[in-house]
Amino acid sequence: MPENWKTYKIGDITSEVFSGGTPSTKKEEYYGGNIPWLNTKEIDFQNIRYTEKFISELGLQKSSAKWVPKNAVIIAMYGNTAGKSAITKIPLTTNQACCNLVINPEKADYRFVYYRVLNDYKLIKDLSVGGAQQNLNAGTIKNYEIKLPSLKEQKSIASILSALDDKIELNLQMNKTLEEMAMALYKHWFVDFGPFQDGEFVDSELGEIPKGWEVLTLSDVTSKITDGAHHSPKSVAEGKPMASVKDMDHWGFNIETCRKISEEDYIKLTNQGCRPLKNDVVIAKDGSYLKHAFVIEKDLDIVLLSSIAILKPNGKLNSHLLNLNLKLDSVKTRMKAIVSGAAIQRIVLKEFRKFLIIVPPKDIQDSALQSIENLMKQCWNNNSENQTLTQLRDTLLPKLISGEVRVKDVEKTLTEVL
Repeated sequence: MPENWKTYKIGDITSEVFSGGTPSTKKEEYYGGNIPWLNTKEIDFQNIRYTEKFISELGLQKSSAKWVPKNAVIIAMYGNTAGKSAITKIPLTTNQACCNLVINPEKADYRFVYYRVLNDYKLIKDLSVGGAQQNLNAGTIKNYEIKLPSLKEQKSIASILSALDDKIELNLQMNKTLEEMAMALYKHWFVDFGPFQDGEFVDSELGEIPKGWEVLTLSDVTSKITDGAHHSPKSVAEGKPMASVKDMDHWGFNIETCRKISEEDYIKLTNQGCRPLKNDVVIAKDGSYLKHAFVIEKDLDIVLLSSIAILKPNGKLNSHLLNLNLKLDSVKTRMKAIVSGAAIQRIVLKEFRKFLIIVPPKDIQDSALQSIENLMKQCWNNNSENQTLTQLRDTLLPKLISGEVRVKDVEKTLTEVL
């Protein structure tokens, strides 16, 4: 640690530290307004630009919820999310499980503080106390000590890390837009039947479809539909990644959050078909079913748990078209009929295999794919770049935030990747 870096308690570098509140859920008039309201489950080491729920002005007045300004640092205090952090990029309110830190700009850079507590996540989480549910509290967070360089150096370090995160966030937003464009094209071709309105239509189990098209089951268009492992091998410190639904995002798996299993268990599960391969379609079948569904770009060195289903297309329907079909709102609505479970909803594979979808002729698929596949390739390129940027950020973060590596040492590297 450089000599000029000094130790401060978080409470010493903030102008305010406070938690929020939850309006009574029994009062409908407290919700559905225009005030963003953040739940701790939405905190996951990121910039907060929107919230899942909104409260009304009355809900704000009748609860302990308070306005949190833009660029505050939020640390989750309760349960499984304890220790996770985020930066508010909009003014918002929060529930009582959020510790909201308004950083004094004359003493610290809010981005540097965020990266410091992000880097110290496990240390902060380990300060949780309690019985059945381990929680943090505002006092513990205020007394947590961090080392800070000069304000000027804080800004320089934070700018480097923020530049990487901003590029990652931009790529994610681009992918969202590209996928929306792909879905719009899919609907034009295969839901609204735009290019075929002047042709002949016939009745089917899913309504009228163009003549020559088919209604098939998912089993008809796949060589196999299975799920991952139905048992959890012993975790090891160093090993092969094993993913569950919580490790999925829109375009792949977060290897950092995956549990690790031994090489022996990995080989055994690979032989059982639990490893996703190129052009497979994987979907989240447990919890919020179909929250994530995507096509595997290349063979992955990973195995999956049973909360994820694996579909292996047999050539009758292109992988991208199958994936987009599964994401249709109308398909998700029909999918409710094959979902079971009270505490945790899950797709029943036996019924899933019999699920009906519309399959156009191969030449029509190929025509639509000329545009759709280009959009998907751009998404894959963005995702690949994000993996590189994330690895670089995760490598630089502890070194920059501790002073082991100085800003001048990484400026050239940053220029090359951004």
